[in-house]
Amino acid sequence: MGKHFFKVAGHIFSVEICDELLSQMDNYTPFAVNPVDNPIFSLAVQNEQAPRYTEETRQEEENQSIICGKTDDGLAVFDFFLYGKSTGILICSKNFKQANLYLNQDGIFAKEQTDIHSENWQHTRFALNNSLMVLYSLATATLGTVLFHAVGIKYNGRGYLFLGKSGTGKSTHARLWLKYNEGSELFNDDNPVVRLFKNENGTIHAKTYGTPWSGKTPCYKNVEMELGGFTLLSQAPFNKISPLKKISAYAALKTSISGMRWDKNIADGLHQTENGLAANIPVWYLECLPDGGAAKLCRETIVSNE
Repeated sequence: MGKHFFKVAGHIFSVEICDELLSQMDNYTPFAVNPVDNPIFSLAVQNEQAPRYTEETRQEEENQSIICGKTDDGLAVFDFFLYGKSTGILICSKNFKQANLYLNQDGIFAKEQTDIHSENWQHTRFALNNSLMVLYSLATATLGTVLFHAVGIKYNGRGYLFLGKSGTGKSTHARLWLKYNEGSELFNDDNPVVRLFKNENGTIHAKTYGTPWSGKTPCYKNVEMELGGFTLLSQAPFNKISPLKKISAYAALKTSISGMRWDKNIADGLHQTENGLAANIPVWYLECLPDGGAAKLCRETIVSNE
């Protein structure tokens, strides 16, 4: 077992993992850093049976689900399922600074598992990525940092995030930007990070960052840039864009942010960041067709109004 350190959006975390499983973390390579004494959280991957737990709630989406529960001694549990099959069980300390991920359910550590493209290895990667996303979102929730379910495009040195439920066309709209808006660059296809900052004069601004988590399109870029704005997408038989303000802007952001909101400290931290973003960063609502006209209208509007 070796301990490896990674830095995402300025926050450093560690992962203790055997060399065989480290091959499933190639998406973290651009984020590797030297060891530090006090990482924001530490994850250890274990080759043993996970403790029993009691289910409290679950989240379901596109053949994926997360069962959330508690161990007998009150520790938070996240059981990650892919196509109805458990891929790993994450058990966290009460402050989410340490956690164990148990991967032994299907013999993942067995020596005969030599094909890195086998189902077990795919399940391992799924469990690792989901565990680290959960830990990251929980450990940074009170630090002005949020993990978005969004697609990120870089244009003229700024980052723009496209929001919307799965299936609304975020990735399609991003591809249209790349095709019709010269100079556009995809920096994350599913899970960019946003951090809120306050300048010495009291003004608030935000930055967005690439991450090791990028959905179906491999895009693991260790980049940071000023955040230009958010655009909430909705399919329509026409192209129309309008600004969202106050509560409408807050609601658009909240539904796209990961977090365990039944924990008061985490919920309060997320609320403060969401409120700061809604009040200081432009949020737009784009009703659109999947065509070049939508990409051009979006760029012309959100860039010219900065």
